[in-house]
Amino acid sequence: MPLTDTAIRNAKPPAKPQRLFDAGGLYLELSPNGGKWWRLKYRHGGKEKRLSLGTYPDTSLADARAKRDAVRKLLVTGVDPAEQRKAEKAAGSERAANSFEVIAREWIAKRAPGWVESHTSRILLRLENDVFPWLGARAIAEITPPELLACVRRVENRGAVESAHRLLQNCGQVFRYAVATGRTTSDPTRDLRGALTPVKQTHHAAITEPQAVGALLRAMDDYQGGFVTKCALRLAPLVFVRPGELRQAEWIEFELDTGVWNIPAARMKMREPHLVPLSAQAVTILRELHALTGRGRYVFPGVRSPKRPMSNAAVLAALRRMGYTKTEMTGHGFRAMARTIIDEVLHIRPDYIEHQLAHAVRDPNGRAYNRTAHLPERRAMMQKWADYLDTLKVGGTVIPMQRKAS
Repeated sequence: MPLTDTAIRNAKPPAKPQRLFDAGGLYLELSPNGGKWWRLKYRHGGKEKRLSLGTYPDTSLADARAKRDAVRKLLVTGVDPAEQRKAEKAAGSERAANSFEVIAREWIAKRAPGWVESHTSRILLRLENDVFPWLGARAIAEITPPELLACVRRVENRGAVESAHRLLQNCGQVFRYAVATGRTTSDPTRDLRGALTPVKQTHHAAITEPQAVGALLRAMDDYQGGFVTKCALRLAPLVFVRPGELRQAEWIEFELDTGVWNIPAARMKMREPHLVPLSAQAVTILRELHALTGRGRYVFPGVRSPKRPMSNAAVLAALRRMGYTKTEMTGHGFRAMARTIIDEVLHIRPDYIEHQLAHAVRDPNGRAYNRTAHLPERRAMMQKWADYLDTLKVGGTVIPMQRKAS
């Protein structure tokens, strides 16, 4: 007789496994510990096989019969339901392994050794906040351009236009990595060119007029904030490294007796070690600061903990306290200041300046200069630059800037 819900509910755990048959090969297997499993017995290819259809009561009698009927339809077409289930499971596993999030994290892990840590963190956080919640679990080969655009537009619609462009760029890098590794066949970001609001090009605000530079230097000398921040301000124009490279400087990198700062590749944007010749003025500032922070790791330790470098906002905040707005001067602006004035006032060879800025400088044969290239010339340039800044600070004679013809 076919099973009934009442018979199933009233069935007691047997002393040994027992089967209650329904019809069409369907039966309920009872275990001594109280478990109730739906099974289907069928034949395929001349062999008797069994298929699990769930447990009772999660799978009701009616549900079990519906699953049985679906399986029998497959058998009529010659398909083995057990093999089909394995194929579906494998396909699901493959989809999960080829999801956007899995591939994106794989791509980041591959590239991270060539990036500074802060760059890696920014990209990962960008994807975690604005892509993974919506597209992270999707198979990367199934993501369409409209779906990706909808995701990126959430960022654009909150007013972060530049961030939206960066996010789309990062997604394109992930898709191209997936193409290269055989997980998808195309990059949908190619079809989204021009779909976002154009970014208004802006540059880091910088003071590049000599007289205004002199006023800034005097304001930095009069700064009434913390001594560590004041030293960072005074050193910034003398070395003109990137703000992150300055604030994360470690004492172990400095040779004050010989006037050299060796910045390791791990902290450089281009992941190449960089050498900064130190002027006499820079060494004086560092020796003054060494008396205060020299026993620790960082040249400019944080206020809250000496085990961490100063905040990336410390120099900016100091400039604001001095009355300089974000449209007038930034921490990055010291690089533009040096690049412009050393070229147009001191007339030093541009390749020396570019090399000192840690830009990608090539020799006539296309080879990258190493960190010690033109060291005597760069050392002389850094001292000449520091001496010129001293003349500006005391209000000495200002050499007019000679603009080059474009």
